[in-house]
Amino acid sequence: MATSITIRDMPDKARDELAARAAATGRSLQEYLRAHLIDLASRPDVETVLARIRERKQRTGTRLHAEKILAHRDADRR
Repeated sequence: MATSITIRDMPDKARDELAARAAATGRSLQEYLRAHLIDLASRPDVETVLARIRERKQRTGTRLHAEKILAHRDADRR
């Protein structure tokens, strides 16, 4: 069952910007915000991601230093 959400005390400038972004994509403000909220709810929050990382590190014993991780990341960028 769908539920309605009301957001109070929204600054006019922010509302106008969101409405403009919605219009630029050919959607109503409601459609635009609904899509973004559904997307937001489908992703884990930061605390959950960090907990998963800590658990995986503990389980696997991974101990890479930040410099090595960044070097691996940047290896394909050269």
